[in-house]
Amino acid sequence: MSGNLLGAGAVISCPHGGRATAANTAASAVLMDGMSVATAAHGYVVTGCPHTVGGVPAPCVSVRWTADGTGVTVGGASVLLDTSAAQCFTAAFVPQGPPVVQAAQRKVTVR
Repeated sequence: MSGNLLGAGAVISCPHGGRATAANTAASAVLMDGMSVATAAHGYVVTGCPHTVGGVPAPCVSVRWTADGTGVTVGGASVLLDTSAAQCFTAAFVPQGPPVVQAAQRKVTVR
């Protein structure tokens, strides 16, 4: 599978426009734009999702990623690509659709 590496600071949103950010960003020896490369070990939270179902708020609150089988790991966890499979969920774990990843050119450095 091909794709671009995601950094912990990647611009990601839920399908309804809420902002997804990395909840835990442990230091890594592999950096992109000065931030850790995102891995399957990172948790993502969503804020500002306006989604409603039948007039009842049902916002996305988290993103769960499925690591690709690239074999590339950082600290034992598979790296995330902009093509990695993911799903946004409500607080009740109802799937809401895949997140939207904004494409960007990144500079990767290894310490």
